Amino acid sequence: MSNEKSIEIKYTEYTTHREVPAKLRALLAKAKSAYENSYAPYSQFHVGSAVLLENGEIIVGTNQENASFPAGICAERTALFSAATQYPDQAVVAIAIAAHSEQYMVQEPVPPCGVCRQVMAETEKRQETPIDVLFTGEKGRVIHVSGTNNLLPFVFRLEKD
Repeated sequence: MSNEKSIEIKYTEYTTHREVPAKLRALLAKAKSAYENSYAPYSQFHVGSAVLLENGEIIVGTNQENASFPAGICAERTALFSAATQYPDQAVVAIAIAAHSEQYMVQEPVPPCGVCRQVMAETEKRQETPIDVLFTGEKGRVIHVSGTNNLLPFVFRLEKD
């Protein structure tokens, strides 16, 4: 016998960057300035990320491509791994993601990929607190999600017996 079920996710959508609360708007601005330093010669799709830590520090990351395509890394993981390395005892409060293309105007919010969502979920589990996730394009709408359960409802968990 089957049971059809549904999952509800919650998020806030801001029409413009100006509507985002000031502290998070500053984080978005850091993500936008970070994408200028990304290495994306193959896709020309530049992504910047900024991670706000519990102690107020902000760590940025960018996407880094490689001719051997699987060898690249997303901006979100660059920032999260760098933050965990530099400040292992500081919880991640929020992460902002912004994207820019050399070929067209990125007008829609660009969400994190599945691998980055999984890394965010494990970061939340490790620190036992949810992470606010904001994502945007070059201008326009901003999506704000509180907790990765609203990004990745069927998260992979390696549970030990």
